[in-house]
Amino acid sequence: MRVCLLTDKPDHPLLAAAASALTETEHRVTFLDPDTGTGSPSQLVAPDDLADVYLLKAHTPRALALARSLEALGARVVNSAAATELCQDRTRTAAVAEGAGLPMPRTRTLESLSEALHGAEPTESGYPLMVKSRHSRRADLVARVDGPDGLRDLAAKWSDEPVVLQEFVANSGWDHKVWVIAGEVFAGVRPAPVGAPPDGARSAPLVRDLPQDWARLALRTGEVFGLDVYGVDLLDREGAPVVVDINAFPGIRGPKGAPEALAALALRRPGPPAYET
Repeated sequence: MRVCLLTDKPDHPLLAAAASALTETEHRVTFLDPDTGTGSPSQLVAPDDLADVYLLKAHTPRALALARSLEALGARVVNSAAATELCQDRTRTAAVAEGAGLPMPRTRTLESLSEALHGAEPTESGYPLMVKSRHSRRADLVARVDGPDGLRDLAAKWSDEPVVLQEFVANSGWDHKVWVIAGEVFAGVRPAPVGAPPDGARSAPLVRDLPQDWARLALRTGEVFGLDVYGVDLLDREGAPVVVDINAFPGIRGPKGAPEALAALALRRPGPPAYET
């Protein structure tokens, strides 16, 4: 088979290891940066020179445009352009999650952060609150705000940024990173970026202690969003998991077996269509 990875980071550990696993079994692997060139993204791949599968590890507008053009030609793209684009819009993500009954913080959307400085309380639950760029991208805005002064300071730097305001999830202080590749669950635990580990805590909870219902929630999230390779950030709110972020094809680093799972996914026969808008 011929596998093409759409990415600007071919040396990423996960991608490099998966590519190595594929080439060792005599499959051909190529890399293509969708953001190269100045013409239409559709011109990057000739219709008569399609790979058997494209792994979409890029989320820029040009990458999504290329993925759509490849899908229109009948190519298999993982994850699909529609599912990837959905996860880039935190407003749509929250709406889909709510409709499916997934536990996520209540979310309010503003056309610009400056709007939060006027009128009623920014969220129903008041402060603290989370402020995030509506459109997920590298170096986007993700910040905890503890009061009106902090909101004004943030708005001075990001006044025109379309944002979502989310209720702050009081949590255990640990961020459970759950990654899924074709139904295989991998997990890691890190200090929550918007909090601190509990007082007196010296080490993170063991990854193997991830409750089964948390793993099931991660798998259900993938089903809802039509994803094959994705990450779900979970926080522990009084023993119950809350989804605070969903990423299509994240940068998975560390878990043993992840490159092999990705290589196996590339070689898997196509399944049912992914999420469609």
